[in-house]
Amino acid sequence: EDARDLGLPGRVSREILSASEGVAPVTLRYVEIPVPAPDDPPRAPHSHSDTEECIHVLSGQGLFCSDDSETPLESGDTVLVPREQLHVTLNTGDRPLVLLCFFPVAELDKHG
Repeated sequence: EDARDLGLPGRVSREILSASEGVAPVTLRYVEIPVPAPDDPPRAPHSHSDTEECIHVLSGQGLFCSDDSETPLESGDTVLVPREQLHVTLNTGDRPLVLLCFFPVAELDKHG
């Protein structure tokens, strides 16, 4: 509840831990990707220029897409995303896809 809402498009994203929250040297985010509506535009891939990302699925079903593979996701799965890898996580289920996203940096905004 106290996590800072990041206002990112197409999902709920809240920063639980980071340097801006008084905790260093890591960033932890709660992410909730809703079930897409038929007319929703597809989410675009993105990358992080100088940090890895670790994505852990709390609930729901999804698909992790990178520049070289697609991996089905379900509760309990964890994916390690190398730095600079284009990726996107999509909801393929009938309820929100809920994730914890961990970055080994204090302030993600400074790391792309």
